[in-house]
Amino acid sequence: MRRSVCLAALLAALAWAAPAAAKEWHEPKLPTKGPTELFGGPANGCIAGAQALPPDGPGYQAVRLSRNRNWSHPQTIAYIRDLGARAQAAGFAPLYIGDLSQPRGGPMRDGHASHQNGTDVDIWFNLNPKPPLPASQREIIDIVRLVTADEKRIEPAQFRPEHVRLLQMAAAPANVDRVLVHYAIKKHLCETLPPAERGWLRKLRPWVGHNEHFHVRLACPAGNPNCQTQAGIPPGDGCDSTLDWWFADAEERRKAAAAAPRPRQTAPPRPKLPAQCAAVLAAP
Repeated sequence: MRRSVCLAALLAALAWAAPAAAKEWHEPKLPTKGPTELFGGPANGCIAGAQALPPDGPGYQAVRLSRNRNWSHPQTIAYIRDLGARAQAAGFAPLYIGDLSQPRGGPMRDGHASHQNGTDVDIWFNLNPKPPLPASQREIIDIVRLVTADEKRIEPAQFRPEHVRLLQMAAAPANVDRVLVHYAIKKHLCETLPPAERGWLRKLRPWVGHNEHFHVRLACPAGNPNCQTQAGIPPGDGCDSTLDWWFADAEERRKAAAAAPRPRQTAPPRPKLPAQCAAVLAAP
């Protein structure tokens, strides 16, 4: 309790002293000093006192570190290290770990609408053997796509039983809130796994994209009352008519894109961040 009170007082003082011209969220290269605390949700949040994921660990290699998006809460870092160790013990090649969050979280310039409060991590589907390259040589990685170009089915030449095992391992810990995958991957698992073995599919949520990597979202860690976990997942394994909607919607999206003139590109509106985030961004 004392730690939270002290941090709140510090953030309030920083907010009072914040300059009129705010920095952009991608500008700070380092996190704020002090204990780690999360504010807001995955799509409208920030992090105080973030910690860096080491470039190498048991069963994983962090990639694209020049993006400076390898910062997070200790819970997320511990999850990655644990998953990497379990995958390694199961005989997997090192996992490629992609984006976590920026040094202070917040909205990114490109690539993600989420990953803002330290509860998200991307893990690539490339399960091929990987040479032990230095971090500086992992900017361009081999990408494995598990879904066909029409986005209706999995790519049989790429999808392997090991992908199923990895997704199940990733979803297993109690603090995993959900795992986002392409809807064709979810449908394939619904069609191929016996009903008695589909309970873990509840955490696998269908989404667009995510055919090259999957996205793990953790629940808010204990001791972070200002962190907002996403709304709960509906009951059941998700292998129902709600999954069919994604395929119908995809077809409608393709038709609309072909028929409509290309709109002028404009920056999307920024989400409203918690008040504490102004102080996190302005801190030295």
